[in-house]
Amino acid sequence: MSDDTILPGAEPFYLHGNHIGVLVCHGFTGTTQSMRYLGEQLHAAGFTVIGPRLKGHGISPAAMATTTAQDWIDSVDEALTELRKRCTHIFMTGLSMGGTLALYTAAKHADVILGAIPINGVVQLDSPDMAGLAFDRSMPTTVPGIGSDIKDPNTKELAYAEVPVPAIRQVFALAAVTHDLLPTIKCPVLVMQSREDHVVKPANGPLIASRVGSRRVELLWLEDSYHVATIDNDKQLIARQAAAFIQRFAAG
Repeated sequence: MSDDTILPGAEPFYLHGNHIGVLVCHGFTGTTQSMRYLGEQLHAAGFTVIGPRLKGHGISPAAMATTTAQDWIDSVDEALTELRKRCTHIFMTGLSMGGTLALYTAAKHADVILGAIPINGVVQLDSPDMAGLAFDRSMPTTVPGIGSDIKDPNTKELAYAEVPVPAIRQVFALAAVTHDLLPTIKCPVLVMQSREDHVVKPANGPLIASRVGSRRVELLWLEDSYHVATIDNDKQLIARQAAAFIQRFAAG
């Protein structure tokens, strides 16, 4: 396998539907595999759905090590441009860092995004262990991965087994910037947060809900899933609630 070969199951996807478009974004070290079920369910509800592969993801930790938060933002912006060619009403959802990117995009593209649905999104890492790695030159190039935090024993996430250390400082920067942009978000926001999450502190859910500038904010607790909730026990609930949210606000 070459350095730029996409792992099977990590390919981007584009499902053509109606004029309502939904951008679904995977998370840090993850792949589109974690968002494909949700994307397919939203498409079944009639929507046009695009699932981009963030640069450096779905290939190898070495490929990710050379990417930045700006690269990930650019990957989302490119997908958003494609979606706008077909759709007049645009929403965005994402898992983990994908949720962070959904919030960032809602803030930076307020004229485009009609609603955002972060799922276990992170705006405050609150992790001394990760913070200690960010600028430590003595650290190895990779550390053990954070993927597959899933309650369902029969499900596994397609994610890197190792985290490239240079990428850690990038996710810190993205989370901090997004945290400070939250008050500028004016579109409706549905925050979904697992009660038990071993990757992102569950306090992120209420924090996001309390800081966004929108007057239309909902917080939905996920009671039967860990971090990768989009392919965990609550995946059907997530799909139903996301589709209902989009239908409600697409109608004006």
